[in-house]
Amino acid sequence: MSDASPPPSDAEALRAANTRLQAELAAEREARRTAERRAAEQAERLRAELAAEREARRVLELRLAELERRLGMHSGNSSTPPSKESLAAKAKRTAARRASQRERSKDKKPGGQRGHVGRGLAPAAEPDRTEEVDPPAECSSCRADLAGARDAGTAWAQVWDTPPVALEKVHHLLPQRRCPCCGRVTTASAPFARPGAVTYGPNVNAAAVLLSSEGNVPVERTAVLMEALLGAPVSAGFVARAHERLAERLEAAGFDEAMKAALRAEEVLCADETPVNVLRKDADEAGDPLPGAPHVVTVRTPDERLTWYAPIGARSGEAIADLGVMKDYTGHLVRDDYAAWHQFDDQLAGVQQCGAHLIRHLQGVWELHTDYQKWAHKTQEVLREAAAAVADALAAGRDRLDPDLLADLRKRYDKAVEWGRLTNRVREWDGDGNHPGYTLALRLAAKAEQVWLFTRNFKIPWTNNASERALKSPKRHQAVSGYWHTMTTLGDYCRVRSYLVSARNHGLRAIEAIHAALAGRPWLPTPLPASATA
Repeated sequence: MSDASPPPSDAEALRAANTRLQAELAAEREARRTAERRAAEQAERLRAELAAEREARRVLELRLAELERRLGMHSGNSSTPPSKESLAAKAKRTAARRASQRERSKDKKPGGQRGHVGRGLAPAAEPDRTEEVDPPAECSSCRADLAGARDAGTAWAQVWDTPPVALEKVHHLLPQRRCPCCGRVTTASAPFARPGAVTYGPNVNAAAVLLSSEGNVPVERTAVLMEALLGAPVSAGFVARAHERLAERLEAAGFDEAMKAALRAEEVLCADETPVNVLRKDADEAGDPLPGAPHVVTVRTPDERLTWYAPIGARSGEAIADLGVMKDYTGHLVRDDYAAWHQFDDQLAGVQQCGAHLIRHLQGVWELHTDYQKWAHKTQEVLREAAAAVADALAAGRDRLDPDLLADLRKRYDKAVEWGRLTNRVREWDGDGNHPGYTLALRLAAKAEQVWLFTRNFKIPWTNNASERALKSPKRHQAVSGYWHTMTTLGDYCRVRSYLVSARNHGLRAIEAIHAALAGRPWLPTPLPASATA
C-alpha cells in the first residue's frame, strides 16, 4: 500500500486559493487603514504645528508691537521724562527738533524776531562818574595831523562795568570788657565772624551758593571758579557748607512752614514729582536702606510766584501726604494722573488733568496705528482747539466760553473717546493688561470732568507745565553733578531752591535774599488775602 497523500481535489485547491486571497486582501486593507491612519495623524500633527506656529507668530507680532511702542516712548508721546529716554529716543527727538528748526528757519533771519523785546542798554541819565578822553590825534579819513585843528563839539559813549573783584581781608579789633559784678569778660561781636577765627564773609558765601544752586555748578568746579573770579581759594567742602549754612538759617526761620501756609491759601496749585539719584539713602534700624526711589516733589502756583521743592524717599501716597502741604487744602489742583495724588481728590474743589500729559499719551496710542487709532489724533485736535478757545476768550476779556462752542467741543471729544473704547475693546494685546488705546479711552471717559475743568474756570491752566518747568532745575543739577550724597543734602538743596526761586519771583535779587537769610532776616512768603485770589 502506498503512503503518499492523495492529490487535492479542484474544490479544495480553490478553497485554499480563496483563503490565501482573502488573507492577502485583509492584509492589504489593514495596511491601507494603517497608512491612512498614519497619514491622518501626520496631517493632524502638521495642522497642530501650523497652528502653533501661527500662534507663536501672533504672540511675537504683538510682543514686537509692544516693544516698538516702548522703544518709541519719549517725552513727546508719554510721561517718560527726557532724563529717562533711551539713546535711540533721544537721538530721534534731537533729529526731529533739528529738522523742525531748519524748516522754521527758512523764512526768518537769525537772531531776535520782530516784536521781540530786547535787553540792550539805554544811556544812564545820571552816570556814576564822567571822564574826559584825549582828543583824536589824526583824521580817521585821510590820517592828517589834527594838532591845532578846530573844535567840532563833543560826542559821548558810556561803558558799564564792574570794578575789579578782589578779596578784602578785614581785621576786626574786638574790644573786651570785664564785668564789675561777676568778673566775666565779654567780647564785642563782629559781623559774620567769631573771635579768634578767620572766616569768609557773606559775599563769598553768597557767591558759593549762587554758583552751585543758581548756576548748577558742581562744588569742585565752584571752588575753582571762585578762586579764579574772586581770588578766594575756597575748598569744595566750604562750598557745600555754605549751601548747608543757608539751608539751616532758612529752617530756623520757619521757611518751610511759611511756604506751605502760603500755598494752602492759594486757589489753584500745580504739583508734580521727578526721580533723583541719592548716593546714600536713609536706613532703617537694622542699617538697611529704606525701600523706594528718592524723588523731588514740587508744588507751585500757576503764575510761578511761589515754588516749593521737597524731597521724598519713595514715590508713594504716604510720602506725599507726609509732606503736609496738601493738608486741609481745598482749592484746585493741576496734576497728572499718578495715583498717589488721588487721595486728595475728595477734599479739593476740583482737579485738572494735565493736558500736555494727555496729548503725549494720545500721541503714543496714535503712533501704534495711524489708521485704527485715528480717534486719538482727533481727541488731540479737540483738546488743542479747546485750549485755543480759552486763550482767545481770555484775550478778549471774557470769563467763559460760548456755551454752543463748548458743547460742540465736548460732543466731539466724547464721540472720539467712545470710538477709541469700542475699536480697542477686543483688540488683542501682548503687553500687560488691555490694549493701551482701550485703557486710555476708558480713563478719558471716566475722568472727562477733570480733563475739561479748565474750560469752566479760566483761572486753572490746562497743562501742568508750571510744575514741569520747576522740575528742570533739579534735573539740570543732577545732570551736571550726578547725584546728591544723602537725603539731607537733597533736602538742603530743595529748601535753598525754593527760597531763591520764590524770592526772585517777588522782586528780590538772589544775592540780596541770601544776605538777608544769612543775617537771620530771610524773606518769608505770606498767604495772600482772600480778595487777592478771588
